[in-house]
Amino acid sequence: MPFNLPIFLTWLRIVLIPLIVGVFYLPDTVLSVSLQNSVACAIFVLAALTDWFDGYLARRLNQTSAFGAFLDPVADKLMVTASLLVLVHLARLDAAIALVIVGREITISALREWMAQIGASKSVAVNSLGKIKTVCQMVAIPMLLFWGQLDVGAFFGSPGHLLINIRVLGGWLIYLAAFLTIWSMLYYMKLAWPQIRERTRIV
Repeated sequence: MPFNLPIFLTWLRIVLIPLIVGVFYLPDTVLSVSLQNSVACAIFVLAALTDWFDGYLARRLNQTSAFGAFLDPVADKLMVTASLLVLVHLARLDAAIALVIVGREITISALREWMAQIGASKSVAVNSLGKIKTVCQMVAIPMLLFWGQLDVGAFFGSPGHLLINIRVLGGWLIYLAAFLTIWSMLYYMKLAWPQIRERTRIV
């Protein structure tokens, strides 16, 4: 198993996953609810940043590997799934939305594996629609973990208050992500359909 800086960052992302979950099991005497939200949000953002850096460094340092290409999406899916389960548990996200997002990931992962086995993996390569879905998802989840209002005025040192309701924005974004999730799944299925039809045709 190769080990380098990009793979270390990927493993770090996996290690951070139980911390996102575990922070909400701490008693109020250790962390208040608002602090739990802020810490979980910060850990998720840190984990998401490692996702960007490991890919960038792998290309920059010419340290790409088959194992890294396998582990990176696994870490992403584990992080997103764990966070969605936490949000459902906290009643901040409808279970149906979580099921749509997680179900799509399982379906497309299985589809890509099958297409790779038959030598047609390029047909379902990641496209711009999938990337937009991922961006919406990765922005919405920390917002829902934060679950509060952000005083932008105070952040920039302004005497006035400019409150942004982060949880409302996160709610809209996660619904948009769910819509794009279904759209991108149908798009990938359309691309793979000729291969599916060819190999399931009854002679």
